[in-house]
Amino acid sequence: MTIKSYLDATYLKTASQAHVSKKEHQNLVRDFVQEAIDEAFKLVMLRPEEIPMAKQLLVEANSKVLIGTVIGFPEGTNSLEAKLLEANQAIHDGVDELDFVVNFEAFKSGEIDLVKEEVKLGTKLGLEQHKVVKWIIEVAALNGAQIIQLTTLIKNVVVSNFKEKDFENVFVKSSTGFYKTKDGLPNGATFPTIIAMLENAFPLQVKASGGIKTKEEALEMIKLGVKRIGTSSAKAIAEGASILGEY
Repeated sequence: MTIKSYLDATYLKTASQAHVSKKEHQNLVRDFVQEAIDEAFKLVMLRPEEIPMAKQLLVEANSKVLIGTVIGFPEGTNSLEAKLLEANQAIHDGVDELDFVVNFEAFKSGEIDLVKEEVKLGTKLGLEQHKVVKWIIEVAALNGAQIIQLTTLIKNVVVSNFKEKDFENVFVKSSTGFYKTKDGLPNGATFPTIIAMLENAFPLQVKASGGIKTKEEALEMIKLGVKRIGTSSAKAIAEGASILGEY
């Protein structure tokens, strides 16, 4: 096993969030994609508007690195129609994997049918287009019981509406990495949340994202059963270096 085959190298900041000009930001993204190519990571995860440029670089390099993007990012409160429109555009632009932010606020307020419908239709769109689909539940916004309930909801919708051969192409994912917590609490994957997700997502896959700071933590997550690790510091994790960033 090589850890690089589990790493989704992630860059989701806007130019303003990175405190750089649009031109400098474009160069940052380009360099990030090139690093993913050079390191042969599993996937490079970018905002939707970056997909065409990334696709061109990957094709030119004859690279096997996949392209992923986020849908309804980061709040997840976009309408179902808006999410499907965004996903369709990403598919048109050449994306391989769609990471939807589930409407966790609707879930918390009891709008269960709304959440079930977006999971069903978002998954249907992705699978029909031969894309991997991941559902980000934003664990830092949920308590322990809610993490179990939302993971189980996603699992049940997929198992009830799709074929067994599709299950390996649908993930429950922990975090966006952008949720603002209080009092310095973790905003990403922790071992208790990942264990709860693994126990309740099966036969779906689990992706741990946000807050993984060391190669040792990543390897332990993989040992538990996680199939993907989302991080903006993929190279540092692969090399066993220390990480200071937030994601």
